[in-house]
Amino acid sequence: MQFPVPIPFVDHLGFELVRFADGQAEIHLDLRPELLNSFMVAHGGVSMTLLDVVMAHAARSSVPDSGAVTIEMKTSFFRPGEGRLRAVGRLLHRTATMAFTEGHVYGGHGELCAHATGTFKYVKRLPAGRRAIKALNRRDDPEPSQPHEP
Repeated sequence: MQFPVPIPFVDHLGFELVRFADGQAEIHLDLRPELLNSFMVAHGGVSMTLLDVVMAHAARSSVPDSGAVTIEMKTSFFRPGEGRLRAVGRLLHRTATMAFTEGHVYGGHGELCAHATGTFKYVKRLPAGRRAIKALNRRDDPEPSQPHEP
């Protein structure tokens, strides 16, 4: 299954979207040497990214024309991630603008490795590609490159 929106970082990591429907998402990842820490198990950042992406997709699955950006996330680690990782996300509650989710990462033998809760804000999809980034200017600051004196 293809991710509904291309995410270069997710593609680089090798995430595989398995489920994306009805407030639920599932993503698998085959660990490679460059995704391991010095103990030769999944780097915590890989597990946290899996959790972030799977929870965002669980949130988006109920509002497919919207994006979801992470507002906050809390992660607890239980054991090292080894083998083929499986991340499962579930939408717990949503409002018109916010989603409250939970996610789990399981190791290759089905053991729970990490758990997270996350809050996401629904946003309209923005144009991608070649768009200009403009500096944020204050209304009363005609020269943004000049220091503003009090």
